[in-house]
Amino acid sequence: MTLEIRPLQPADRAAWQPLCEGYLAFYKRPAPADLVETAWSRMMDPAHPVQARGAFEDGKLLGIVHFFTHPSTLMVAPTCYLQDLFTVPEARGKGVGRALIARVCEEAKAQGCFRVYWHTHETNAEAQVLYNKVATRSGFIVYQCNF
Repeated sequence: MTLEIRPLQPADRAAWQPLCEGYLAFYKRPAPADLVETAWSRMMDPAHPVQARGAFEDGKLLGIVHFFTHPSTLMVAPTCYLQDLFTVPEARGKGVGRALIARVCEEAKAQGCFRVYWHTHETNAEAQVLYNKVATRSGFIVYQCNF
């Protein structure tokens, strides 16, 4: 599989949206039009910290990753949060997710980040097979307050 991983461009919107909606559906989150539009607008705004990359094969979008860097309280270097990763079902197990994670890590390192981190749901066993190969499980438990 020969992949081209590159920043998403305005012309990629129609291909990106089904993957974004697939990600939201996987986590049983609603995908109202305003949410999807806001996410896309942020990623297309060079002044906004959220970035998006796509994995393409022969012009077809097979996977997406969204990420951003941010400061850390007790580290001098910034850190990178890989927020969303999703591939089309037929591309799973073929290196697309691994390649997207590797690209985020390359870019974060080039930007002087000291780490890339992400979360996944405890039931996402399929993804954890990959994550356990490319990263170290931190042992931290995530808590949240929803409003």
